[in-house]
Amino acid sequence: MSEKSLSIPERFDFGYHKEFTEQYQRILNEGGISDIALDFTKVSYLDSSALGMMVLFQKKAKSQNISVRIRGARESAKEILLIANFDRLFDIS
Repeated sequence: MSEKSLSIPERFDFGYHKEFTEQYQRILNEGGISDIALDFTKVSYLDSSALGMMVLFQKKAKSQNISVRIRGARESAKEILLIANFDRLFDIS
């Protein structure tokens, strides 16, 4: 089993929905994956649609026994994740 990383852009909003969905579906269909890291090192903005996309992704990954974590979140992006209690759904490092 291995880990894959999904790089998130500086602005994570509904405009990134299609690309985000395609990326995570490709990873989930690969097989042999045990962990997926959402790389937040570039993210400076995220909105409620991004949070919704992340919840949907987490549910799909969990149904395949794949854990999802958030890596590199900082400043306002990390604050939004914590305010939204995403630390209950994801390991945030």
